Amino acid sequence: MGRTTDMGRDGGDHRQSGAAAGMTPARLPDAAWQHAEGLKKLLATLDDAHGGPRYVGGAVRDTLLGLSVSDIDIATALLPNVVMKRLQDAGIKAIPTGIEHGTVTAAVDGKSYEITTLRRDVATDGRRATVAFATDWQEDAARRDFTINALYADPKSGEVFDYFDGLSDLEARSLRFIGDANQRIAEDYLRILRYFRFLARYGGGQMDADAIQACANGAHGLTALSRERIAQELTRILALKDPVASVTLMIANGIFTPFLPELSASAANDLLRLVKREAQCAQPVSLAARFLALLTRDIVAVDKVAARLKLSNKMREGFAQRLRADAPTPANIRAIAYRADIDTARDAAMLYASDTELPECLARLEQWNVPTLSIKGGELIAMGLPAGPLVAKTLQAIEAAWIQEGFPDATRQRALAVEMVDAALPKKA
Repeated sequence: MGRTTDMGRDGGDHRQSGAAAGMTPARLPDAAWQHAEGLKKLLATLDDAHGGPRYVGGAVRDTLLGLSVSDIDIATALLPNVVMKRLQDAGIKAIPTGIEHGTVTAAVDGKSYEITTLRRDVATDGRRATVAFATDWQEDAARRDFTINALYADPKSGEVFDYFDGLSDLEARSLRFIGDANQRIAEDYLRILRYFRFLARYGGGQMDADAIQACANGAHGLTALSRERIAQELTRILALKDPVASVTLMIANGIFTPFLPELSASAANDLLRLVKREAQCAQPVSLAARFLALLTRDIVAVDKVAARLKLSNKMREGFAQRLRADAPTPANIRAIAYRADIDTARDAAMLYASDTELPECLARLEQWNVPTLSIKGGELIAMGLPAGPLVAKTLQAIEAAWIQEGFPDATRQRALAVEMVDAALPKKA
């Protein structure tokens, strides 16, 4: 959403709650985040005549599910410049992070809150939208992606406003686009990847075949998006606890084809194997390992992927280190860690070690600190080695022997140095 135009103000508030007529309206459960003093001050500052402000999106969804909440978004009928002035008058730091499309960030008591003016779409092109500011809550809800993300809650009463049956979908663990899925996707093709991310996190109920088909139909549109936006969403998918089912669906429906042709033929099985190993061995999620599970073991091809997706230099080098590592075994796993780092060695084991050797590989890395070779070039010269290239060559030989012997202590290191210097010196006639 790059361009925002105020095309006029709409009246009306469709105050539809999640409950059917005559039933008790749905209420937002109490949660600790609602009691922050800074948030209370902020909400009082934004009071208006259109039923706002209201919590919206993830904070409402996740609180209803009993999940922790980190980001709190607030919707308001107030225009962005009015929001800015009210915050400033109240002594709250106001940052115009996306003011051209209605978003202001408020910073209070060390926390940030996104405040966005109600909007309706005027035009879309698959990457961004031209919007008009409004006062109609249902219009604002109608431009959101999924029904479970279009839930609003009144901070005072806790009443939940549900315009598209998102509460039922939340209860059924069903992920549905608002309105026509093909249209929603054509408005912003990133919604394809968002669909599979939300499916991995909140799905589990009956699959929406129309939504899956719409994602497949629109996959070609992913080429219109910036690589950074694609990489961000793919990273979020892979970072979830268990993305295997979603990734498998993505593969089956050609979602990766436009931006990741290097996908391995065994990607789904390899990711499944890695995720199972993480659970069985109580290992943390490694994004680098999960990326590599999707790709062929071709260091050149993998680097092209990293460059195309504009991943960080640290991530690119991490890929290369993991792919350059020897086939991990209990005998060499510490050597891999020494030459790279513990994380690289752990990932190499998780990806490429055999089932029988994986537990011992991980055990040999557990609470092991990568040691340092204590022998320096000056000591070799003091032992009689002439200064020059021979010193570096002998140090390399000492290091190789030290690694081969399993990183023995300083006493053995010195003994190795004596042996290697003696072997390097010319023999007397």
